[in-house]
Amino acid sequence: MRGTEPPSTAIVPLRAVRFALDQRARLLIAFAVAIALFAVEAVFSIASNSLALLAESFHVLIDAVALGIAALAVWLAARPTTERRTYGLLRLEILATVLNTVLLLVVAIVVLLEGIRRFSEPFAVDSRLVIPVASLGLAANVATLFLLRDPGRSLVVRAAYLDVVSDLVGSGAVLVSAIAALVFQRLFADTFAAFLVVALIVPRAWSLLREALDILLEATPRDVDLDVVRRHVLECGGVKDVHDLHVWTITSGVNVISAHVVLRAGTDPGVVLDDLETCLRGDFDIEHSTFQLESEDRQRIERASHP
Repeated sequence: MRGTEPPSTAIVPLRAVRFALDQRARLLIAFAVAIALFAVEAVFSIASNSLALLAESFHVLIDAVALGIAALAVWLAARPTTERRTYGLLRLEILATVLNTVLLLVVAIVVLLEGIRRFSEPFAVDSRLVIPVASLGLAANVATLFLLRDPGRSLVVRAAYLDVVSDLVGSGAVLVSAIAALVFQRLFADTFAAFLVVALIVPRAWSLLREALDILLEATPRDVDLDVVRRHVLECGGVKDVHDLHVWTITSGVNVISAHVVLRAGTDPGVVLDDLETCLRGDFDIEHSTFQLESEDRQRIERASHP
């Protein structure tokens, strides 16, 4: 039987290295900005007694962690493969995303519990300290979004980008709540702003966590219809049947496929392989494929061993 090549180092240059250096430089700059912003917001949240600013500071801290992990993941993903790790370290990106989203959910729970407590025990907030810090947060987030706008960003970079987007909204909410508390004497404005930050964190974190876990569980990618893939394979000349069809993701943007393909009698295996690879690369953007080609008389044995 003939199949395509086993996993090779070609995966890394095609997907991971393309934007690695540019992404890493941007991520490191954004990381430095996030660390500085966290320090400022954390100090002033304590000085002003602002729960919203405290929540936003921890949100920024999680962003800093995400950006640091993303920079590390991009660097490690670009390293060459080895005989022991034939796909390199591409999966570190997904593990980093899982860690980031779990930390986000923990912060959301802590802020939510503290906000509930503040409804029964209102705290005075010094909005005059909050307003300039929240304005600084807005400016820093806008600058970070500009740094991370790369359309070729990977899942872990996209996760960090979405973190900063929600931070931008969160900083705006903190600023508005501080102005409302200062001008209109709205005592609970700060707590409501903190709840808004939580509302921004949870759905996004949950969505990213599900996506990352699907990749770790080698689920079929959400943008790939397995029935459509099967139909395209069957439409290739010389193909009689296909079974044991699997499509999964190594890391974001790197989908792979494996299948047992039954050939009609007299079919040239080399021609079929070329057709299959061209079809999958062009229609589904799947660069890496592995096929086990089988003759018709082999189909009965294969089905018996793979019920």
